[in-house]
Amino acid sequence: MPIAKITGQGLTAMALSVALLWTALVLEHFSQRRAAEERREVMREIVLRQRHERPEPVSVPFPVHRSLRPAQG
Repeated sequence: MPIAKITGQGLTAMALSVALLWTALVLEHFSQRRAAEERREVMREIVLRQRHERPEPVSVPFPVHRSLRPAQG
């Protein structure tokens, strides 16, 4: 003797809830995969920019000759 019966409306509601849950899980998986791909792409772009855009000195600095004795004044 069953304690409770599941009506057709209740069964339909459960099926819809399960379908929505699986849809959300699949969409989350694809979203995380796309985010990881974008992250790798951005990191690769940063590395390439750092390699190609290194600052170069405008001119070579002249050596500074300092006297070892203090200046007399």
